[in-house]
Amino acid sequence: MTAQRIYDTVADDFNRVNDLIIRRLASDVPLVEKIAQYIIESGGKRLRPLLVLLSSQAAGYRHDDHLKLAAVIEFLHTATLLHDDVVDTSDMRRGRSTANAKWGNAPSVLVGDFLYARAFEMMVELESLPIMKVLSHATAVIAEGEVMQLMNVKNPDLTEGQYMEVIHNKTAMLFEAASHTGALLAGANPEQETALQDYGKHLGLAFQLVDDVLDYQGDAEAMGKNVGDDLAEGKTTLPLIYAMATGSEEDRQLIRQAIRKGGLDDLPRVLDIVRTSGAIEYTLTKAREQAKQALDLLARLPDSEHRTALKLLTEVAVARVS
Repeated sequence: MTAQRIYDTVADDFNRVNDLIIRRLASDVPLVEKIAQYIIESGGKRLRPLLVLLSSQAAGYRHDDHLKLAAVIEFLHTATLLHDDVVDTSDMRRGRSTANAKWGNAPSVLVGDFLYARAFEMMVELESLPIMKVLSHATAVIAEGEVMQLMNVKNPDLTEGQYMEVIHNKTAMLFEAASHTGALLAGANPEQETALQDYGKHLGLAFQLVDDVLDYQGDAEAMGKNVGDDLAEGKTTLPLIYAMATGSEEDRQLIRQAIRKGGLDDLPRVLDIVRTSGAIEYTLTKAREQAKQALDLLARLPDSEHRTALKLLTEVAVARVS
């Protein structure tokens, strides 16, 4: 019910963004349009474009360019998903086959490139150099985050600090860019601009921390992926980092071995160690700390239904784990 209240705040705009996304997916190459529509319509919550709509209007924006900006953010996000699934050799996302599983790696990568190009076409149409600067920088940082994560696959020596840098670049950066550009579009004053930029960053970090908890105690049907997928891919996330740091030498070695070889052979034992070590609680505490920082920043904005929706969005992001 709380989640629905958030969307209801911008219901008309949200529907108009969806319509705009479908229109701007048009291509003379049928396979481009087919794959792009498949991934765009795959059941995502559109959190990042939602963040554009809420942030811009919380900062006082009352025109229509926020619709185009929201579509740009969704295209950038979808392009990264297409590329991520190829890099991770994923065959399921949001409970459906990935594009690379259906059509192959090469078409998926190339359609990802098409979405990046279409996003930058629309970005130019906004005629705002500050917005272009933020989004072009964010795109580069996200790509760096992907490379950082790739370099650390099957690396059990990743530190908590390095992990936080990866999730900032890979996930939180686009949240930050969404709320920051919303503020820029609205012509927010410097204090409000900074508040919304940092709000998006902390929200994105909280969101990813909760995602990493869900990988060890989530519901496969709700997540659209299986418990233990991160471990199967050899990803060292915070629950594993904490469990290795606090567990027995035997537990530490077992987790290190599981990360190095990937797969799910050791999943039952790793799940047991993670759940008994306090790693879930530790990671959730970190998520709640990020969420609190995000909420505190909203106090710099004038009271409005859009600010209230941003507050609810933060609470919902953390409440996904009960």
